[in-house]
Formats: sequence, structure tokens, C-alpha cells
Amino acid sequence: MAHSFVFLEPFFCAGMPSDDLVRRGLYASLTIVGVPGNILVIMAFLLLSYEENRLLAAEAIVLHLTCANLLVVVVRCLTETLASFHVVNVFGDAGCKGVIFIYRTSRGLSIWLTFLLSTYQCLSVSPPGSYWASVRVLLAQNLVFVFLFLWVLNTTMSSGAILFSLSSKNDSSPINNAVNLEFCFVSFPSDLSKEIFGAVQVSRDVVPMALMTLTSVIILVLLYQHNQHMNDLHRNSNASGGRCGAKRRAAKVVVVLVTLYLGLYGVDCGLWVYTLTVKKTMSSSLISDLRVFFASMYAALSPLVIIVSNRKVNSRLMCISQKLA
Repeated sequence: MAHSFVFLEPFFCAGMPSDDLVRRGLYASLTIVGVPGNILVIMAFLLLSYEENRLLAAEAIVLHLTCANLLVVVVRCLTETLASFHVVNVFGDAGCKGVIFIYRTSRGLSIWLTFLLSTYQCLSVSPPGSYWASVRVLLAQNLVFVFLFLWVLNTTMSSGAILFSLSSKNDSSPINNAVNLEFCFVSFPSDLSKEIFGAVQVSRDVVPMALMTLTSVIILVLLYQHNQHMNDLHRNSNASGGRCGAKRRAAKVVVVLVTLYLGLYGVDCGLWVYTLTVKKTMSSSLISDLRVFFASMYAALSPLVIIVSNRKVNSRLMCISQKLA
């Protein structure tokens, strides 16, 4: 397997061992945390769906988000880990095209589904009987079509990965206008195509970032207003207060997920913009590795937030662990 990495040796020389060590640590840590975490959340929701014969709209969004996050971790982090430890290397030309395309599609889905979750939760805490409450019902009724639209959108916007991705094993891989991903190059035919592709990718991230920031602010405002009436709700109806309390807890979890997303993907976007400004392909893939690490960290950490904060998920996992014991 050592011959697979010969092409990169002239670029790294003495610095290669440290870069390789960093890469192994980054991707292995995300794999260890992200794969089992997302699988546990998926199992909990599947058990919940089986027991209750349905999933609420918010639960369906979280389940879809978790599946997208699992794809991110498996397709990118797990394959990079296996290749870094020379266990399995899938990064031929076809492998690079497939891995990067699926990664970018699932990563985009993760972003947009987080925005969808924040939007739905924002609508859920709106006053009952309002216009926005009816919009929430309409969104829940057409959730399948929303999922389909997001799949088509992100698949289309990730198609450039199929056109421009090449294995780094090829000695003929061009040096200019390319992004070094260690085992792969994303090689663009010109500076203009690189800038256009980069702008499209940044826009796909920035738009939902801005929108979910807005929805999170609205959620916080509505939560503040709800807190002003919390004592009255508890005095008038314990059941109503319980439902409102559940909505508030769910809304707070969404705000935590959005904050986590904004921090990690903000770093990712900053490093991606920096990569696009470099005229010549960088000899080291460390910047790209850090970018993917921060982008994938959300996919690895978000299931932990869900497990800790979601009572339904937590109770189903406790049930599963007791049966296994």
C-alpha cells in the first residue's frame, strides 16, 4: 500500500510524519465518537417509531439529520482513517469522485436540515392560533417533499466534485488551480472555475447560516416571552405547562445545535475561503484536513447533544442497554 502515497513524498519530505500523525488523530477521533453516536440516535428513533407507530415532524427531521451526519462521518472520516493507517485505501479516481461527492452532498444536507429543524422549532413556539402556527402544520404535512427538495438541491450543487476530483496517485495530476486533500485533488480547469465553484459552495453554507441565526434569535425572543408567563401557565394547567415546557426544552436544544453549527462551520468556511485564495496548490493538505475536521465535528458531536437532551431518545437507549445487559 505504500506505493499509493509516493506522489506526495516530494511535497512533505521531513514534515510528512507530523502531518500524517495529525491526520490520523483528527479523523480517528471523529470516527470513534461520530459513528457509534449517530447509530445510537438512529436506533433510538427507529425504536420510538416502532413503539408509537409514528414520528413527530421534529423527530423525523432529527432522524434525517442524524442519517446525514452518519454519512458525513463514515464516508469522509472513516475512509480517511482507514487510508491513513494503511488498512484500506479507496481513493482511486472513482473513489475520490464518489467520496467527495457523497461527503459534500451529506454535509450540505446536514446544514440545511439543521436550518429546517430551527425553522420548525421556531414555528412550534409561536403563539397557538397564529398564522405561523398554521405554517408549521403545513410544513409538517409536506415534510417528505421538503426532504426531496433538499436532496435534489444538495446533489445538484455537489456535482462539481464528480467533474473535478482526481486521485493523488496520478503523477499527471495538475498542480495549479487544485485543492490538496492528501489522497485526492479537486483540480479545476481554470482560476475562474475554481472561484465560481468555491463561491457556490460558500453561498450554499452562508445562506442557511444566516437564516438559522435569524430563527435562533426569534426562538430566544419567544422563549423570553414565554418565560414571562410561565408561572401563570403552571397555575392554570399543569398539562399545558408540561407541553410548553417540552417545547421550551426542544427549542433550547435547537439553539445549542445551531450555535455549535455556526461555530464549527464558520471555521470551516473561513479555511475554505483561504484555500480558494491560494493561487498554487498547497504542498500540504493540513489546511484541508483542518477544514474537514471542523466541518465533520458537528456531525460527530450533535448526536451527543441529542442523546443528553432528548428524553425520548435517552429512555429508548436505556431500554436497549437493559435488554442487551
